[in-house]
Amino acid sequence: MQDHPFTAEGTAPVFTGIVEEIGEIVEVTDLGDAARITVRGPLVTSDARPGDSIAVNGVCLTVVDPEGDTFGVDVMGETLRRSSLVDVAPGARVNLERALAAGARLGGHIVQGHVDGTGTIAAREESEHWTTVRFAVGGALTRYVVEKGSIAVDGVSLTVTTVDDDGFAVGLIPTTLRETILGERTVGSTVNLEVDVVAKYVERLTAAHQPSRG
Repeated sequence: MQDHPFTAEGTAPVFTGIVEEIGEIVEVTDLGDAARITVRGPLVTSDARPGDSIAVNGVCLTVVDPEGDTFGVDVMGETLRRSSLVDVAPGARVNLERALAAGARLGGHIVQGHVDGTGTIAAREESEHWTTVRFAVGGALTRYVVEKGSIAVDGVSLTVTTVDDDGFAVGLIPTTLRETILGERTVGSTVNLEVDVVAKYVERLTAAHQPSRG
C-alpha cells in the first residue's frame, strides 16, 4: 500500500518546480518527534512573512520566524521519515522555491510540495552538453512515472527520459546543474521525489470503477 503524502499544516500552496535559489541550512534543532530548521535564503526571505510556504528540496514547509536573510520552519516527524530532510545538517545546500503567486507563469509543472518518497542516484553519465542521471526507486512509485512525463526531484521539475520497474532517468541541462543542487549530487545521494499528482488522481478514480473480485 502506498503511503499517503504529507503536507505543511494548514496550507495548500502550489509550486512550479523552478528553483529560485540555492540556500543553506544554518541550524537544526532536534525536538524528539520533530525538528526546527533554520535556512538561509536571501531571495526567498526578501518578502517572507510568518505563515508563508517555501519548498525546501521539494518539501512544502511553513515559515515561522523570518529574520534578515534566514527563516525557520518546524518539521514534523512524519515529514522527516518520508524525506531526506531527516539527514540535513548545518552547511548543507538546499533548493528553495516560494509558493506560486496568483497570475504568475507556470514555468515547470504543478508541484504540491507533498513528497511521495525518496530515491537514490544510481548513475551519472556526463556528456558535453548535458548529464544523464538515473535514479533507483523502491516501493511502488514507479507505477506513477511515465516516459516524457513530469517528476519533481528535490523540488526540481524534470522530464523523464526512460523508466523501468527499478527507477527512471532524466537529462539535466547546464542551467539545472548550475542553479540547483542536482549538479552537486553524486551516486548514492538520496533525493526527494514527488510524482505527478494527476497520475494519482487517475488511479484513485479508475480504481473505484474496477469490478470487485469475489
